[in-house]
Amino acid sequence: MPESRYRVLAVCSHPVQYMSPILRYMAKHPQLDLHVAYCSLRGAQPIHDPEFNTIVQWDVPLLDGYSWEEVANRGSGTGSFFGLRNTGLRKLICGGRFDAILCYVSYRRASFWIAYFACKLSNTAFLFGTDTTTLTPLDGRLWKRSVKQVLWPLLYRLADQVIVPSNETRDLMLSLGLPEERVTLTPYTVDNDWWMTQSAKVDRAAVRTSWGANAETSVVLFCAKLQPWKRPLDLLRAFAKANVTNSLLVFAGEGPLRESLQAEAVKLGVVERVRFLGFVNQSKLPAIYTASDLMVLSSEYEAFGVVVNEAMLCGCLVATSDHVGASRDLIVPVSPDFVYPCGDVEALAGVLRQTVENRSRLPELRQRARERLETWSPRNNVAGTVEAVRNAVKHHRGS
Repeated sequence: MPESRYRVLAVCSHPVQYMSPILRYMAKHPQLDLHVAYCSLRGAQPIHDPEFNTIVQWDVPLLDGYSWEEVANRGSGTGSFFGLRNTGLRKLICGGRFDAILCYVSYRRASFWIAYFACKLSNTAFLFGTDTTTLTPLDGRLWKRSVKQVLWPLLYRLADQVIVPSNETRDLMLSLGLPEERVTLTPYTVDNDWWMTQSAKVDRAAVRTSWGANAETSVVLFCAKLQPWKRPLDLLRAFAKANVTNSLLVFAGEGPLRESLQAEAVKLGVVERVRFLGFVNQSKLPAIYTASDLMVLSSEYEAFGVVVNEAMLCGCLVATSDHVGASRDLIVPVSPDFVYPCGDVEALAGVLRQTVENRSRLPELRQRARERLETWSPRNNVAGTVEAVRNAVKHHRGS
């Protein structure tokens, strides 16, 4: 008996550089008849990103390879609840005869609730999820944790199926009392083939030379927004403390901490061994990763961190703080000692020394990283999504 084919609408806040390739893979799957509704075209169109502190328009295809439309936004366009108020979603969902709605818009936006109530009116299965790994609020206000403990079990039970991108998030959902059969892992991933293909084209020596590095130089990379919660100062101070000869620290990213980092590099006496590249667009990132030996993601909170996927696919090893969601799924299976306690500069300095002093083991670790990502790929994401849709439709129909 042939498998069912599901007509699915994915509701997305805006085009995202790592999500668009996954949508293309989903569109090719024989069991999915996919259409995408965007609440805005931010990212595909130039817009000022306050976190990058620059105008951002991604330079890779975001809207090719799948069916999509933009739903007019009646909201303010800000990050507030009414920033996304796409009232046209109601008509689209109620008149689309969809089997399921995949909602990638946060419940903190009006458009999420427009989509949810439209599903109720049209008797359509509703799937949504989260990437958070903790109930603890970032602003330290613990009363919010108590509120989440009460409200989140009610919120996520609204879904016919909860989709989660990591095992940390899956465990959080189960800890809230959600039934195991209502939670499906759809791994946070990137287009593995694209990253490996682009990396293979890179002239590693030429890129390193442009930074003033030779074949023996140990290149440490920070690739993220220069924001306080990313903790780039931890890496700069650990780099200075490690005091490794013939080493270079490269910052790829922009943000409000740039001037502070530059001043701190002077104060620490390492300014000659630090490079600031500024904002790097998507098509240029494979060269940055490929030319580096170790990337550090030092964030105090990172729900996952797909830069980890990107770097590993380009042959760059990754160390993360223990507050980075990807550490459990992608770093620990490769080398547990590349995960350090968040904020512990001495421990991070130890990771840097260890990497430089044991360069002979780097090829083996790179191979392990590639092997791990073979099991954490778009294929796994799409398979999880199809399973989630199947389970959601079954649950919704009570069969």
